[in-house]
Amino acid sequence: MARMILSRRQALAAGAAASAMLAAPSLSRAQSRPVMAHGIMSGDVAHDSAMIWAHADREARMLVEWATTESMTDATRMPALNVGPATGQTGKFLMNGLPSDQEIFYRVRMEDLSDPTAISEPLTGHFRTAPTGLRDIRFVWSGDTAGQGWGIDRDRGGMRTYATMLQHQPDFMIHSGDTVYADGPMEEEVLLEDGSTWRNLVTPSKRKVAETLDEFRGQHLYNYLDANVRAFNAEVPILAQWDDHEVTNNWYPAEILEDDRYTEKNVALLAARGARAFHEMLPTRQHLVEPARVYRKVAYGPLLDIFFLDMRSYRGDNSPNRQEGGAPFLGAEQLAWLKRELAGSRATWKVLASDMPIGMMVRDGENNFENMANGDGPPLGREQDIAEILSFIRAADIGNTVWLTADVHYTAAHHYSPERAVFQDFQPFWEFVSGPLHSGTFGPSEYDNTFGPEVRFAKHPQEGQANLPPSEGLQFFGLVDINAATREMTVRLMDAGDTELWSTTLAPRSV
Repeated sequence: MARMILSRRQALAAGAAASAMLAAPSLSRAQSRPVMAHGIMSGDVAHDSAMIWAHADREARMLVEWATTESMTDATRMPALNVGPATGQTGKFLMNGLPSDQEIFYRVRMEDLSDPTAISEPLTGHFRTAPTGLRDIRFVWSGDTAGQGWGIDRDRGGMRTYATMLQHQPDFMIHSGDTVYADGPMEEEVLLEDGSTWRNLVTPSKRKVAETLDEFRGQHLYNYLDANVRAFNAEVPILAQWDDHEVTNNWYPAEILEDDRYTEKNVALLAARGARAFHEMLPTRQHLVEPARVYRKVAYGPLLDIFFLDMRSYRGDNSPNRQEGGAPFLGAEQLAWLKRELAGSRATWKVLASDMPIGMMVRDGENNFENMANGDGPPLGREQDIAEILSFIRAADIGNTVWLTADVHYTAAHHYSPERAVFQDFQPFWEFVSGPLHSGTFGPSEYDNTFGPEVRFAKHPQEGQANLPPSEGLQFFGLVDINAATREMTVRLMDAGDTELWSTTLAPRSV
């Protein structure tokens, strides 16, 4: 596949982000004007709206305007938004009234609340609204940012996978979870096997596990200190979900930690703080009935609906996961929502964005399981929620479902078929795994035969290797193209060096 080239606008944006990166360590409140050292973002884009995010170094008034031309001629100004300590100095709001299928350019400034004459330098961003008619769609997905102690090493180019993804100029990105590693403190230097040294940029929030709300906020702000991440965020809408490391490894709501690194052992309290930081620090749309809700649908025209799942918030305790009557996992309300939205979808492709894979076994200790897979046999424990979804899709004759996920820190393509499965009440489907974006690489996982997975491709470290640093090159993302003329979906598994590792083209069936 030909390598995509950055436009002049994107190159200038990346250069400006890099310049701001170099200046970031010297910033202080003593400056006369507010500073936005962490960039700007758009997210959860629709045909007529998008979420906009920015962060200031002090209490300020967020000023946003947008236009359909890069020159910002005849720009429309949005109502001002005050930001301050209550939201960690972040501002996030819905920019609506936008034309569909249109390039949107936006500009953000921060005005000091104590001195209206002190206004920050502007930051500019860009996105394209979703279509209401047919057009080609391109997006990327991956997960796992800044994990296992591998942070921003500026001498090695920082989080380079983000720069590679940006070259493809996607319409949006699905971040499949582990957007941060709140449980992963960093050392300033890590000696590598080749004798070289990995040098992390380390902030106060990354020196310990996150426990306070400000520490959880700091986990997200750390990632935005990377020039590659900021340049990407300014150009590509982020559609984010969470997994475990936004709080702590393998967490479940009723857990009481036995980890000496924590003074706060109550995971329910840590999760509440982590959830608040997640929504404050990412451009997610929030539900008025349940403000911390992660599951939602993002409609992207007649070719694509995306259903974001939350496999974390409603689960029961991690266990051997062999309960014949099932175990709490997705929750009754999320299951009912998913069935209702899938049945009502008229999009050609229905992507289920899952924060964990279906048939790969992820253990939590010696006897317990972290995800739904629990070994060969019929659906037990959490697997019964997956069986219920798959059975519903078959009974309702819902076509063209594809699962996208991350979590396991390597990339793979899985085909599921009832012909190979113990549980057979479902239609064949694909699951594609990607990641990590910038974390340690692991693998491979064990599989079970409950839903009949077949590994069509996998790329992971050699046997005996684990937690390989990003410098080894085993960092991955997925690239998806949907052709408006044929309605075919092409999925490519890519690495940080922009090598196409594997691909397939899926033809839709009429429904």
